[in-house]
Amino acid sequence: MRRDIERVLWDEKEIAAKVAELGAAITKDYQGKTPLLVGVLKGSFVFMADLARRIDLPCEVDFMSVSSYGKKSETTGAVRIIKDLDANIEGRDILVVEDILDSGVTLSYIMSVMRVAGPASIALCTLLDKPSRRQVPVELRYKGFETPDEFVVGYGLDYAGRYRNLPYIGVLKRSIYETDLKG
Repeated sequence: MRRDIERVLWDEKEIAAKVAELGAAITKDYQGKTPLLVGVLKGSFVFMADLARRIDLPCEVDFMSVSSYGKKSETTGAVRIIKDLDANIEGRDILVVEDILDSGVTLSYIMSVMRVAGPASIALCTLLDKPSRRQVPVELRYKGFETPDEFVVGYGLDYAGRYRNLPYIGVLKRSIYETDLKG
């Protein structure tokens, strides 16, 4: 898989340090509360597991699965909920945990759907932010790294279901996904 990576943007140590920093900030901000961490599957699972271990408070976890990419490298713009939350979020402090904030289409939709359920608070934590691709404004409370406008994989991020298990985040070689761009 390493041969498919053009270059590594953040290695294991850099990611671990950033996750620890985010966990400390969340711990400070949610003192006296029991936040419900909502992971957006599948991309968030690695980040959320590491982040949860860095939050020094009682917290609970739940997951949603949504799709707006399919097997493409660009969002289709149509968001589909595949798996909804199991927990009742009314009156809860919700922290949505996502791997990357890109166009904002998916996260804007998820946040608006959750707001209807009446949580006490709702905030977003994302490992990567790609503001150059933003189509819809999304309020971001916790941000790991700002990423360039390139196709990144690893540490939970994928292309067509692959590369999630890389321990670092890197730029995928264009030759791997360029056929998607043509059609």
